[in-house]
Amino acid sequence: MEDSYRKKMMLGQDGNALVQLIVINAVLFVILQFIYLVFSMNHKVPEFESDVLSWFVMPASMEKLSSRPWTILTYMFSEQSVIRFIGNMFWLWGFGYILQDLMGNRKLVPIYLYGGIAAAIVVLLSYGMVPGFKPKAPGAFLIGANPGIMAIAVATTTIAPDYRIFPMINGGIRLWIFTLVFLIIDIVSIGHTDTATYIANLTGAGAGFVFIYLVRRGYDGSIWMNKVFDWFNDLFNPNKKKKGRSPKDEYYYKVSGTQPYKKIPNITQQRIDEILDKINQQGYRFLTDEEKDILKRAADEEDL
Repeated sequence: MEDSYRKKMMLGQDGNALVQLIVINAVLFVILQFIYLVFSMNHKVPEFESDVLSWFVMPASMEKLSSRPWTILTYMFSEQSVIRFIGNMFWLWGFGYILQDLMGNRKLVPIYLYGGIAAAIVVLLSYGMVPGFKPKAPGAFLIGANPGIMAIAVATTTIAPDYRIFPMINGGIRLWIFTLVFLIIDIVSIGHTDTATYIANLTGAGAGFVFIYLVRRGYDGSIWMNKVFDWFNDLFNPNKKKKGRSPKDEYYYKVSGTQPYKKIPNITQQRIDEILDKINQQGYRFLTDEEKDILKRAADEEDL
């Protein structure tokens, strides 16, 4: 049952945060590339950067940002380079899949957003307060998913640094080695004059570490954000069930002939859906023995 669930996640299960993140990045990338193609065919690439792209990337100047505040969010879903986009989506898929396996489905997007927003704030403060950066602020900007992916990578590695990848290679490569390679490739790919991106990526990494640090001390920064997502989603899904369920509706019991006093929960589709939702939110390892037994019996019944 667990293997079946993970296959669904890989194939794009409804509500899979990882797939949704990649789709949003891909859609916006394709749109920008199409518009760029139209401008380039008319030899108006500078106009594309000033009239189109500038409304998606985040300027490091507070004055410019005040006229386009939404770019604090849009920059982390925008990209110009095809190679950089493909590389970012590869790393996002790799680290995101492991994070979902370890913590469930509802931590990925908050960590991604925390990394990107923290990076934006630190870049704005740096270019607005550090004397050496102030003259460069008008021409500096942020673009790309790197800070968010960096936050996911560091958060995942903080949770399980010895998580094994590619077990066929001498028992597997430890996750921290995988992350180190990602950090090196990311740093090397940044231009020497692109200080804003250096600051943003390092801040994103720090945000990922702080998120897990706070979770381990009892503060989960994803809860309020997921409540906002759920509320917004409910606006477009009025038929979603919101009624509470009584224990009688939730559990049904049958009595075994050989053990008349042992209660065994019947397998209902409602109960299975609830268990799958729990896996989706928290991960398989957080299931109780009873819930694992229900999934196992459900899988056995499907094979009959």
